[in-house]
Amino acid sequence: MKLHELKPAAGARKTRRRLGRGPGSGHGKTSGRGEKGQRSRTGYSSKRAFEGGQMPLVRRLPKRGFTNIFRKEYRTVNVNRLNELESGATVTPESLLAAGLVKKGHDDIKILGNGDLTVKLTIQAHRFTKTAIEKIEAAGGKAETIEKR
Repeated sequence: MKLHELKPAAGARKTRRRLGRGPGSGHGKTSGRGEKGQRSRTGYSSKRAFEGGQMPLVRRLPKRGFTNIFRKEYRTVNVNRLNELESGATVTPESLLAAGLVKKGHDDIKILGNGDLTVKLTIQAHRFTKTAIEKIEAAGGKAETIEKR
């Protein structure tokens, strides 16, 4: 096979509709827009959620709840996931990221108390739950709160 013999797969390329090219094309005269009306005119563009004058769905549905714009998001790690780390290590947000225990992001780290911790660790995070602190200290480790960067 040579470079000039390459062709796309059958049905991969469709020919575009050539509008307004006479009655023989099937798309002549009104070019598939119908006769009269707003949508037949040039420059027509509808607003988002416009339903032809009918009350739009977004306005028909009842509104519920509210969004707290001051809400603080955290990247969370349960203490049982920390068993993967070696004993005696100091755990920082950077080391959690390197170990793949948290995803990349700007959120602070919060350690949750789900599961059991069997490894002695010094954990530095932005927030801890009470049960997480109890389990870290029961395993002989320390929970150190770090301030926001």
